Amino acid sequence: MNEIHRMDAAALADAYRTKRLSPVEVLAAALARAEKVQPKLNPFSAFAPETAKAAAHEAEARWMKGEAKGPLDGVPLAIKENHGAKDLPKRSGSLTRDPVTDAEDQPHIARLREAGAVIFARTTMPDLGWKGVNDSPFTGVTRNPWNPALTPGGSSGGAAVAVATGVCPIATGGDGGGSIRMPAGFTGVFGIKPTSFRVPGLYDSPAGDLVAPGPLSRTVADSAAVLAAMIRPDARDPAASALPSVDYPSLLGAGVAGLRVAISATLGFTRRPDAVRTASLEGAARALEAAGATVTWADPPLWNARAAFATIWEAAYASAVMTTPAERLKLFDPGLLDVGRRGLATSAVAEKLAQLERHRLMHAMIAFHRSHDLLVCPTLPIAAFEAGHGVNTPDAMLYPEWYDWTPYTWTFNLTKQPCSSVPWGFDAAGLPVGVQVVATHMREDLVLRGSAVLEAAMPPVMPEDARWA
Repeated sequence: MNEIHRMDAAALADAYRTKRLSPVEVLAAALARAEKVQPKLNPFSAFAPETAKAAAHEAEARWMKGEAKGPLDGVPLAIKENHGAKDLPKRSGSLTRDPVTDAEDQPHIARLREAGAVIFARTTMPDLGWKGVNDSPFTGVTRNPWNPALTPGGSSGGAAVAVATGVCPIATGGDGGGSIRMPAGFTGVFGIKPTSFRVPGLYDSPAGDLVAPGPLSRTVADSAAVLAAMIRPDARDPAASALPSVDYPSLLGAGVAGLRVAISATLGFTRRPDAVRTASLEGAARALEAAGATVTWADPPLWNARAAFATIWEAAYASAVMTTPAERLKLFDPGLLDVGRRGLATSAVAEKLAQLERHRLMHAMIAFHRSHDLLVCPTLPIAAFEAGHGVNTPDAMLYPEWYDWTPYTWTFNLTKQPCSSVPWGFDAAGLPVGVQVVATHMREDLVLRGSAVLEAAMPPVMPEDARWA
């Protein structure tokens, strides 16, 4: 038997089925592991051990009777700090918000609970999810398990660390500018952002439809199972509920043979990444070609929409500042307050023009995908950098804002496309490198198929405890 913390969700389900493990003892191992990880890396903002234990006992009884709900039944799950749940108060990473316990689970959390997942903790995030690193006045600094001096990325940084350290095999994240894919890339786990509105319901984020909830995990198969549960219908979101459910795990074996894959190092507008990330991209291209894809190097018809993204983002956070009582403004992360104040100076016309730019980008990518089933590009142009309050960029001259070191990620929030970050090796410092897999709208199945092929060619590696403990 492998150590429990190294087992993915699929392996846990197999162990439950054969009665080699029970959900009760796996939850106990997760809570014990969290106690070891939390003081060193700070990935958690809250725990719910009692309700989790009750859920684990219920799952154990189902497995013993041969009535398990499916592959997620009894699997420990951590949820992001701003994902609404009926038994875990949330503050959305902010001291400006009072703890709130939702009357009912948010749709995607409800679907995961219905699938039997055991929700035991909340994971850290920056103040209202405003930036691409993971510290806040509320929870302090979350650190990278590959090197605790460095950031794991954000805003789903706590989720990525919980998965990378083996506290739990799966966690929920939310992605408004790369907030699933950036921490996945920095910590060497897998993360997928689905199409905007593919998952029923929206959650507590000022960034609105830039954001999509999705899973982080150590394997593509685990994320496929989680996403398949998350997209099931919920009457509270009639638009998403009209979409068909998809059995993503059953599609992973289809591979990429016959698919047309474009490889782009720059998306047509960014600086060319360093030699390490370029080499990773070349390796990914070879793996996809060996698996039967038709691979070409082709840049999509994109342009630098940084100004449009910043305008929409800052206007969104202006709403958070406007709706916060004046006496609480001093409790915000100072960087968020600066962003919100810039947004307050944005005119409605400027925001509308930025949204029109967004639509032009989206239609450019729709046209591109008529000739290319998948696009593969870097997740990030840089390695993880220093963690700490007020450290939002590795180089304030080269990258004035976090938007400037994340052009590969927020682009696809603007276009609303599904995309993933897949671990693809390490740099000379032993830090993870990720590549991004992108498809046209509603084709999460293609993203997962391409990701699975890359994972098979470059199996993921967990950080040894000695790196952080």
